Amino acid sequence: MVAFMDLEKHTKNWKPFLLTLVLILADQLSKYLVVSQIPLRTIAYSVGNDFFRLIHVRNTGVAFSMGDNLPLQLRHALFILLPLFVLIFLAVHIVRSREETVFQKFCLAGILGGGFGNLIDRIFRTEGVVDFLDVRFYGLFGLERWPTFNIADASVVVCGILLFISFWGKENDKKG
Repeated sequence: MVAFMDLEKHTKNWKPFLLTLVLILADQLSKYLVVSQIPLRTIAYSVGNDFFRLIHVRNTGVAFSMGDNLPLQLRHALFILLPLFVLIFLAVHIVRSREETVFQKFCLAGILGGGFGNLIDRIFRTEGVVDFLDVRFYGLFGLERWPTFNIADASVVVCGILLFISFWGKENDKKG
């Protein structure tokens, strides 16, 4: 009985990594399907009067294609090495930290999964990260369409927002 309780204590901090793994697999599988089924720069599917489109594009930069004009060596340093160090730090933090709630650790694991999903593309897809989800934005923030994204991007954004809300709620509970 003691050995089982000890095992549960040691595996508790590793459970969020199941989400990380699922997100990496879903991201890479979806990108594989897009690359194998949709020619580059082709709209394969459109829904709701062009509200949502499935399109195959590549991004050699980071969010919103920032940095895609940088020299290749600088892009590798900034978009591969730096994120790799940050993701390793985040993974170690998830395991060692005792401050975050289980929900917050899963949010961090979701960010980790999205980060590794795009990092895999940056390392193994020389043409750039595969993006394929395209949504009309109706002129909000001066954008007719939101920049094309993928499952990894969505994971980082959604989990980041949920993490922010959870920390913000925690701070409000302390003040109240």
